[in-house]
Amino acid sequence: MVSAAISRLSLPEKPAGLYDPIRYTLDCGGKRLRPVLTLAACQALGTEPSKAIHQAVAIEMFHNFTLLHDDVMDNADVRRGRPTVHVKWDERTAILSGDAMLTTATMLLAIKADDHLAQALELFNGTAMSIYEGQQLDMDFESRMDVTVDEYIEMIRLKTSVLLGCACGMGAIMAGAPFETQVAFYNFGVNLGLAFQLQDDFLDTFGDEKSFGKAIGGDILNDKKTWLLITALNEDSEGRLKKIVGNSEIAPADKINEVRGIYEQLNLPERLHALVGNYIDEAIKSLDYIPLSPEARAFFIDLATQSATRVK
Repeated sequence: MVSAAISRLSLPEKPAGLYDPIRYTLDCGGKRLRPVLTLAACQALGTEPSKAIHQAVAIEMFHNFTLLHDDVMDNADVRRGRPTVHVKWDERTAILSGDAMLTTATMLLAIKADDHLAQALELFNGTAMSIYEGQQLDMDFESRMDVTVDEYIEMIRLKTSVLLGCACGMGAIMAGAPFETQVAFYNFGVNLGLAFQLQDDFLDTFGDEKSFGKAIGGDILNDKKTWLLITALNEDSEGRLKKIVGNSEIAPADKINEVRGIYEQLNLPERLHALVGNYIDEAIKSLDYIPLSPEARAFFIDLATQSATRVK
């Protein structure tokens, strides 16, 4: 349903320099997890999922807007196995097309929202501001060597997790659910998002490039403050990691191998998987506060469990 709705979007043909990058981005596919969550939450609460289709596509459009700008800020070359927009076109194009996607997302959100429009806009706009705050924190961390694990978890909650919470909460809003149910679904999405991002951090370092869809080791090469790096810096008593971080004289392949070796010696992959499992458990607990059929509950539990073991 989501892919069909996206394919039916009527984007103008001209100027091609503005709209072709948007089509290119949306054609890349991706997991479509966020719009699926919106439709699934709406349906699970007894409302036809098509009621929330415009809001679901709006959230997916917004998500892809953030990716365009993130790729520029992170100087990323590959997204979903294809050149990023700023590589295929240029940075100015990526920024402007991203801006157009943001506005389009807001326009889509309002379509057939009816009496739910005020609530939907409040959730959507509040989520957007949280994401921008998270992105700023991520940028601030680049120049800091004293970032704590708690600070990192808060950053990814803002930058990544709240959009999954928004997706679930939006479905509940469009179903006309009570506020308490909206909050419970939102909490499910946030905890799912934390698990999702931590698994993403693992895959960036230990995943398979073909499965993951982008180069492995980017976080290491960019000295990105992830749970892995922050924890290792705190526990590497020999100080090996501090000699590697920021050292431009080390060949990229050597740097990736050395840092991965330190992570493995500290047993960080297994510990990170345990942390992912904890957030999945918290997500599932949130379902206890939502009136779900056994089939719907099983769907969300299965979705959360799969997120902890995904390879792409």
